[in-house]
Amino acid sequence: MGLSGRRRTKNGVCRPERSITEGHGYYMIVGIDLGTTNSLVAYYTEDGPKIIPNRLGKNLTPSVVSVDGEGNVYIGETAKERMSLYPDSVAHTFKRSMGTEREYVLSGRHFKPEELSSMVLRSLKEDAEIFLGEPVTEAVISVPAYFDDKRRKATKRAGELAGLKVERMISEPTAVAYGLYDKTLDTRFLVFDLGGGTFDVSILELYHNILEVRAVAGDNYLGGEDFTQVMQKLFLQKAKLQISSLSEKEQVRLYRQAEKAKRAVNDADRVTMSFLYKESTIEQQITYREYEEACEELLMKIREPVKKSLADAKLRLSDIDEVLLIGGATRLSVVRDFLIRLFRKFPDTKLNPDETVALGAAVQAAMKERREEVKEVILTDVCSFTLGTEVVVEYEEGRFEDGRFCPIIERNTVIPASHTERLYTVRDNQEKMRVRVLQGESRFARNNLFLGELNIEVPKGPKGQEAIDVTYTYDINSLLEVEVKAVSTGESRKMIIKGEENQMSDEEIKKRMEELAYLKVQPRDYEENKLVLLRAERLYEEALGDRRKKLDYYITAFESALKRGDHDDIMDTRNALNDIMEAEED
Repeated sequence: MGLSGRRRTKNGVCRPERSITEGHGYYMIVGIDLGTTNSLVAYYTEDGPKIIPNRLGKNLTPSVVSVDGEGNVYIGETAKERMSLYPDSVAHTFKRSMGTEREYVLSGRHFKPEELSSMVLRSLKEDAEIFLGEPVTEAVISVPAYFDDKRRKATKRAGELAGLKVERMISEPTAVAYGLYDKTLDTRFLVFDLGGGTFDVSILELYHNILEVRAVAGDNYLGGEDFTQVMQKLFLQKAKLQISSLSEKEQVRLYRQAEKAKRAVNDADRVTMSFLYKESTIEQQITYREYEEACEELLMKIREPVKKSLADAKLRLSDIDEVLLIGGATRLSVVRDFLIRLFRKFPDTKLNPDETVALGAAVQAAMKERREEVKEVILTDVCSFTLGTEVVVEYEEGRFEDGRFCPIIERNTVIPASHTERLYTVRDNQEKMRVRVLQGESRFARNNLFLGELNIEVPKGPKGQEAIDVTYTYDINSLLEVEVKAVSTGESRKMIIKGEENQMSDEEIKKRMEELAYLKVQPRDYEENKLVLLRAERLYEEALGDRRKKLDYYITAFESALKRGDHDDIMDTRNALNDIMEAEED
């Protein structure tokens, strides 16, 4: 049941009503966009979904984690600044490795991608709790539509390690769909989502209060980071430098400058990229045309998922009424120019590409809370990947080949769905049949993702006489029920696939949380001062001569104020140092 009315917190900010669960007190479910480059947290108010600012007052928290030698953890902007100074202590773009066995080493300590993601989520959780004035224990987390089962389960584990209950995850394009209520009815949308590290294309159809996902496609290894690397490579070619000749710090500095140049070339025909290399500054001019040509290979990679999604939805490009852009990388002129040529129309750019997914996740969270303010909508989703099993095929009389993939629920099937496939014995006197549950698109079982296995006994007999019915039932919460039934005996076996492979138990999660407890997250009160000092230290290393002396003067004044502890003095010297740094960055 709901708690009626609204209340005012001690700082005077009006907060939305909370939900109440018997025996558990009040709680609010937040929506989180856990991004490759940036992450956000949002909540639902009677005026609609709102982004919760982080400890620095910003909506975007960079998905960057740093751990120093003493076990201090830095998240977001502070961690990003440390990248230039202590590159071996920083990890970023780890979302791309979710669900893999890759490990990141930060200051000699080993972390899995989901553990690093959990630190970002824990920081967002803390920011939300400070802002809302109450504990936050549950979240709806968005994932790319093209994330497979392993990646989705790794995301869920990250939430659990952060102390969040994650009962529901939402595909990023589906999250965007919740912002489409005010659109014209009976409209087909193509949602083009190019983030920092992943790319999704989804085709949605809205009519009355029914929103149907028709098809999804994408690439888990394509995003804005790749367009930055193109700019970096272009600069190295022009400057006749090899990336291997640069130190770790120089590589980080070069990447930072490439990121700036990538954004600057949006508004100009050419951009001058500067880079401090071995105590001297190298400058190169890069034109928009040169950059566009260098991005050609990436742009061609965009084309294929668009074609695939249209084909799966059985639509032509002319059938699409609106193209919606989300994801920070869609701000790039080189991407938008390409899309105008590809779609032969101007995309809709009214949605905030950075915040839309988080806001949609907050709407989903409000629906889970059964909030009365949320407009009711019926959503039909699709299965992003084909689900099937391994079979043996007869390619000539009496000659068989094993390891082939038999689809049972094909990709972009509207879910919930239940399909049955009848399979026969392939050997005389065969006593057992094995069903390996797989996810993927390859014709060969070995190339697809293994999810689980069931075995069932069958009566002996000639090959092809005995059979089993294999039924897959897949629902909107990404749960797969597999039932195998022997046709002649009626005996059956059943299992629920929830990603048990490499899945941590509750006890293992608790133990790992305790192991990570030695890490000391930096206090919120010191975050801004620490960030200013790190930025100043980076700029000092990059500067030379009189510029370096000037920075040193203002840094010293700020450090002295911090030691004295006078609040007004700290504010004055910090503002003065920030002014100098702004001029230096320009």
